Amino acid sequence: MLNHRNCLQGLAAALITCTTALATDNTSYSPAVRDQAFPDQLLWGDTHLHTNLSGDAFMSGTREFTPEVAYRFARGETVTSSTGVKAALRDPLDFLVVADHAEFIGLFAAAADGEPWFMETELGKRWHEFLKRGDVTSPFAEFQQTIVGRDKDPVTESTKKTMWQSIADTADAFNEPGRFTALIGYEWSSSPDFSNLHRVVVYRDDAETAGQMRPFSAVDSQNPEDLWRFLADYEAETGGRVLAIAHNGNLSNGLMFAPENFEGNPLSADYASARNRWEPLYEVTQIKGDGEAHPTLSPDDGFADYETWDTGNFPAGEGGGQPKEDWMLEYEYARPALKQGLLHEQNLGTNPFQFGLIGSTDAHTGLPAIAEDNFFGKFPESEPSDKRIGSNMEWLTWPNSMLAASGLAAVWATDNSREAIFDAMKRREVYATTGPRIGVRLFGGWDFTPNDLIRPDYHRAGYIRGVPMGGKLSDPPQGASPRFMLVASKASRGANLDRIQVIKGWLDGAGEVHEKVYDVALSDGRVVDATTGEAQPVKNTVDVDSATYSNEFGAVQLATVWQDPDFNPQERAFYYARVLEIPTPRWTAYDASHFGTEAPVDAEMVTQERAYTSPIWYNP
Repeated sequence: MLNHRNCLQGLAAALITCTTALATDNTSYSPAVRDQAFPDQLLWGDTHLHTNLSGDAFMSGTREFTPEVAYRFARGETVTSSTGVKAALRDPLDFLVVADHAEFIGLFAAAADGEPWFMETELGKRWHEFLKRGDVTSPFAEFQQTIVGRDKDPVTESTKKTMWQSIADTADAFNEPGRFTALIGYEWSSSPDFSNLHRVVVYRDDAETAGQMRPFSAVDSQNPEDLWRFLADYEAETGGRVLAIAHNGNLSNGLMFAPENFEGNPLSADYASARNRWEPLYEVTQIKGDGEAHPTLSPDDGFADYETWDTGNFPAGEGGGQPKEDWMLEYEYARPALKQGLLHEQNLGTNPFQFGLIGSTDAHTGLPAIAEDNFFGKFPESEPSDKRIGSNMEWLTWPNSMLAASGLAAVWATDNSREAIFDAMKRREVYATTGPRIGVRLFGGWDFTPNDLIRPDYHRAGYIRGVPMGGKLSDPPQGASPRFMLVASKASRGANLDRIQVIKGWLDGAGEVHEKVYDVALSDGRVVDATTGEAQPVKNTVDVDSATYSNEFGAVQLATVWQDPDFNPQERAFYYARVLEIPTPRWTAYDASHFGTEAPVDAEMVTQERAYTSPIWYNP
């Protein structure tokens, strides 16, 4: 009996030990526990949205559309736009950054509302009287004179801090981890000689931390290096985390990726290190055009001329701005910047342009609505109406038909929270689309095979034996060349896919940079012609008059493992994927069909929407 009791006690102890081990071992039975380390949630958002707290948005007619309304719309509620049009998203966003301009942030709205804390200041009293008389021009003129450095900043530090704390508190009120993430942020709006050097600043933190230091604005400095120093001070003083996203550079007239810094000196190692540290992302597509590539710089790329804005800086058109010169283009687009980054890295030791790619709207309506058939424009005057496609925006002189219905930020995260989304941005595991929610995975490694793709958990192989988009490869096995595992799926409510392409850029031994576009997966059984190196276009089913198309052609999903056939282990390189949909009606076609109006003769009516992944870099 004693021996039996000892046996039972021993068995019980063993069971307890075994059960404890199972309970604490994350490699055990439940896949949901086992895979927690792998980002497996694809989240969709906008990191660049303006409300009535931005001076230019308020001046153009966005008066009642507050951040609160913008958050409600992003979460899926039906709202009324500034022009009285009902608006809703078919699919809510997972996250949003209300990124109002830091310069005089919120003060037009505060003056109009007679906010007591602002009415205690001379500026508040003066602006309130202007706006009470319906005079928007006078306060906006003061705003413009100050941000270009011609007038002294009239806004008190107390006013700036009060406004910023209110903005941060509002974001906290709408932040619901697991359901919807409201990231705190703002836009730093440097515009030397009307050239756009804007950055969106995004916090990982809550209002208590972010509110400790008010935003850094172009009134403080128009030099990006001063912004980076401010971000460093913020992290040092508060213990918080912050990053900056460079605005699309097509209105910068050659400044966004120039080989000289703001003061005209050649880029230094310190500059390269700071930019790499603080600006992990680049906004490659938005309403003011697409910034991936330019046909002049990429003449062999048949898809480079997409929603191209290349006439000047800001504001464009008659009465303002400076015309674009050919030399400027190389320093405004993502692909040439990525190539120049390889050369800078070789010379400086750090790549200043090692950025991931995202899209966002830059809408000044409070409405991140950029589906081609649900496009609410840039400003209230470009919201849907029977006059939109045939008119210009009054104070900017851009034809409304030029506006691109773009873009969205896609993030691979472990969960829907500020921390997880911010961390994904920092590691560049993000990508851009021009609007559709195209699902894309990109992994780089040395030994992927087609068999990896048939695994339902192929992404585990990608993380364990390679790196995801935004990562770096090095130390190739002898004789190996990199292999890339790519999987793309059509948007659930959208068009089929045409193809997956890999864009490679590299630096040769003579110090010259190059690029090549590879078609690596094609729909409908098409193949790349061995003689021309090109594939036949996918069938175009668009009926412009009715603004319809068919998913008769294209693919629901495309997947491949592609090996670089031209790899040289001695050459620095980057690789990113571009996924193209089949042709579909552009928003101008939907407008013409819906309102029964004529589009301008030069307006594009068909589009081929796309996704751009963040690159994977190879370093010898």
